[in-house]
Amino acid sequence: MRVLVIVSFFVLCVIGICHSTSKKGILIVAFGTSVPEARKVYDAVDRVVKGEFPEASVRWAYTSRMVREKLREQGVNVDSPEMALCRMLEEGVEEIGILSLHVIPGEEYHELKRSAELFSKMSNKLKYIVVSPPLLSSYEDLEHVAQILLEELPKERTSKDGVIFMGHGTSHPAGNLYVAIAYVLNQKDPNVFLATVEGWPKFEEIIPKLRINKVKKVYLIPFMAVAGDHVLNDMAGEDPSSWKSILEKEGFKVVPLLRGLAESNRIIRIWLEHLKGVFPINEK
Repeated sequence: MRVLVIVSFFVLCVIGICHSTSKKGILIVAFGTSVPEARKVYDAVDRVVKGEFPEASVRWAYTSRMVREKLREQGVNVDSPEMALCRMLEEGVEEIGILSLHVIPGEEYHELKRSAELFSKMSNKLKYIVVSPPLLSSYEDLEHVAQILLEELPKERTSKDGVIFMGHGTSHPAGNLYVAIAYVLNQKDPNVFLATVEGWPKFEEIIPKLRINKVKKVYLIPFMAVAGDHVLNDMAGEDPSSWKSILEKEGFKVVPLLRGLAESNRIIRIWLEHLKGVFPINEK
């Protein structure tokens, strides 16, 4: 079914008229968000990418159909990766670098890779198309990202305060990377933990560890590109099932921070370096 959809997109592409003289293009792909404040973070990423790659045209796409449909109802249109690639071919782009803003190489990342491969086989006008690795792609990434997270914790946080990062989680085998970075973080600071909304590590397993460490105050921080619905509702919401509410009921003082990974210039730099590693282009 997915192949048929991509072929249909491609047919629409090839009947289009090329209008642009640009030959190189970058497609920034994120899960997406319908939260206006979170989308402003994407705008900041857009400016950084355009500054780093002034010779390339830049487009965006969201992998989440649910988010795209929700935005469409609000009068905001964002392409799927396949439609965005079609538009780039229509504009005469011959060399495409896809900047993945995914955190791990999960199912959506691999679907993106498959789509890029299919497009490369269907067009003789496309010289090459590459997808950059996600944020966590090596042990060096685990160490680097963990160090940045710790160094960018609130200055008022003391070593006695607990920190729980919220990851999305997945049933995909790549979800083991959440377990891996949780271990790296905790090795560097025994009061810093990471749990996920779906999958492992489990949030419920952290509360006994906080008690053992005699933690009284806990910071909740997103381990997602932006502070979207999961962060606003599942992490920091007032519903009894939110992490904030559960911790408060357990007697902890809770401080939620609504700051996604893409609000860190150092984290954005890792994503950009991953793209530069696979998409050679004359930078400014």
